[in-house]
Amino acid sequence: MGEHMIRACILLASVLMVFAAGDASAGPPTDQVRGSIDRVLKLLSDPELKNEAKTGERRAMIRTVASDIFDFTEISQRSLARHWTARTPAERQEFIQLFGDLLEHSYITKIETYSGEKIQYAGEVPDGEQAVVKTRIVTKQGTEIPVDYRMFLKADRWRAYDVNIEGVSLVSNYRTQFNTVIQRTGYPDLVTKLKAKQAERPGPREAGRPEPATASPTPAPRPGLQTP
Repeated sequence: MGEHMIRACILLASVLMVFAAGDASAGPPTDQVRGSIDRVLKLLSDPELKNEAKTGERRAMIRTVASDIFDFTEISQRSLARHWTARTPAERQEFIQLFGDLLEHSYITKIETYSGEKIQYAGEVPDGEQAVVKTRIVTKQGTEIPVDYRMFLKADRWRAYDVNIEGVSLVSNYRTQFNTVIQRTGYPDLVTKLKAKQAERPGPREAGRPEPATASPTPAPRPGLQTP
């Protein structure tokens, strides 16, 4: 992963902070994002959960948050792009599990370094059952970092399928990496690499995200919100 995306992943510590489990009913996307921040900050500042012995419990709670707001099937499908259609239902399910675990672990380990950065809301761009929520992360040095959340309405909830940081799409970046591996050494090698990353992580996998349901067939592209 390039230096720019390493920086982006570090900034994604704020993604889970923003996307905490909120009101189950759909509402203006920005309002749901805004109302979620306090819930996550409360989780991160809870003295009991800061105890090292509570690490597993704290991370399980963050995983639950991620599962509730991020649509890992949609993210996985978009990241594999044209290679998704060639996958069997079992392969899709396995990929969603492995890729989702990778994303969750990256977010969890970085969100725990949160140290008071501020979030500003710069508006939203609605498009029917889709929307882009525009925010800025303000660092302690005063630097403003634009972060856009691409969301769509699913089962009466706004769910995120991509995050764009300083013009860099998380999905687009992984799509490029995955395509390169598949083109060079094949899809099985990509799965092997994801499993190796999972095995490298110390300790047992924290509970919190249920096994994904068998992925549905690829839907028609959503006009206007496809990443490059």
